[in-house]
Amino acid sequence: MQKRNAVETVVSMGKGSHYRACRVLGLARSSANYRAKTDAERLRKEGLIEEVSRENPVYGYRKVTALLRQGGEAMNGKRVARIRRQRGLMASRRPGKRRRVTPKNSKRQRSSRPNEVWSYDFIEDVTVRGRRLRILSVIDEYTRECLLLRAAPSYPARRVLDSLEEIMVCDGRKPENVRSDNGPEFVAKRVQQWAKTGQISLSYIKPGSPWENGNVESFHASLRAELLDRELFFSVGEANVMLSNWREEYNFKRPHGSLGYRAPATAAKLELALRATPCAPVPAGHPTQNQ
Repeated sequence: MQKRNAVETVVSMGKGSHYRACRVLGLARSSANYRAKTDAERLRKEGLIEEVSRENPVYGYRKVTALLRQGGEAMNGKRVARIRRQRGLMASRRPGKRRRVTPKNSKRQRSSRPNEVWSYDFIEDVTVRGRRLRILSVIDEYTRECLLLRAAPSYPARRVLDSLEEIMVCDGRKPENVRSDNGPEFVAKRVQQWAKTGQISLSYIKPGSPWENGNVESFHASLRAELLDRELFFSVGEANVMLSNWREEYNFKRPHGSLGYRAPATAAKLELALRATPCAPVPAGHPTQNQ
C-alpha cells in the first residue's frame, strides 16, 4: 500500500513515468494498477458487523463475532475486529478488578455441578421520578444462568424467600448452597429457619469482601453496562418487563466469555443433555403417579 501511494505521488509530481516509478520502487505494475472491486457480499457483512456492534456497544469483537455466527454468518474474528476499529466501534474498556487473596485461603472455592451453589445479591437503580428500585438477582454459579431478576421498591426477607421458592417450584431446581453477603435480608432469622427446614446451606462472605461473591458481582457489572445505564424506567412494572427481556437474552442469546462464547442455557444443554425435565418438587409423603 505504501509503495502504491509512493508511485502515485511520483507520477502526480511529474518526476517520472508510471513505468519508471514502479521499476525504481520495485513494485509490479499489476499491483500498482490494482483497484479493489466492490463486492456486494462484503459490503453486506460489513454492514451487519456495524449493525450488531451499534446494537451492543459494550460488546467486544469476540462477542460480536459469536452473535453473528449464531445467526448463521461465517465470520472471521480478526475481520470483525478490523472493521470495528476502522469504523470507530471499539467497546469501552472497564478497569481490571483487584483481587485480594488471604494467606489461609489461596484459592477461591468454585462450584463443580449445577445447583451446587446459587449466588444472590441486590443492585439498585431509580425510576425517572426518583423512585428507588431494588433488583434481586439469583444466578447458578456453575451454569452462569440467571434464575431470577426482579425489581421492587423494597425487598424484605419474606419477599426474598418467596422469590427463591418461586424458582424451586417453577423450575424444579433446588440449591445445595446459597452464597450472599451479610445484608439484613439474607441473615434474617426467617431465612435461617427456612434454610434449616429445606436442608440448604447458607454461605456468607466476609464483611467488606465483595470479591468473594465474584460471579454475581460480574453479572451485575454486565447488567449495569448493558441495561441499567442505557434505559430509563418510568415505573416498577416497566422495569420488570425490561429486566425479564434482558434475562431471556442473557440466558439464551448473549455469548458468555467463560462458556466458550455460548449462551448459558445453550452451554448447559450441551453439557447436561441428560438432565431431568424441570418439574415442581413433590412434598414428602405424597408419591407421584408413576410410583
